[in-house]
Amino acid sequence: MKTVKVYGPGCKRCETTEQMVKEAATKLGVAIEVEKVTDAKSIAMAGVMSTPGISINGKLVHAGGLPDTAKLEGWLTA
Repeated sequence: MKTVKVYGPGCKRCETTEQMVKEAATKLGVAIEVEKVTDAKSIAMAGVMSTPGISINGKLVHAGGLPDTAKLEGWLTA
């Protein structure tokens, strides 16, 4: 199981990103645990300078704007 963290203050883009992660994991049959991180200090400490951000198993893979679906699927299957 992969641990995915979605970083953001709770804006619409952050919610959309979380939904994209869940949909991609379902499509690929990848078991994930999604954690939403909304605390500004925690977001900054993770190295996310622009939200939404995504980390998979502790590695920051995306920050700023909605992720590309193909890239998201690649991150989940890597």
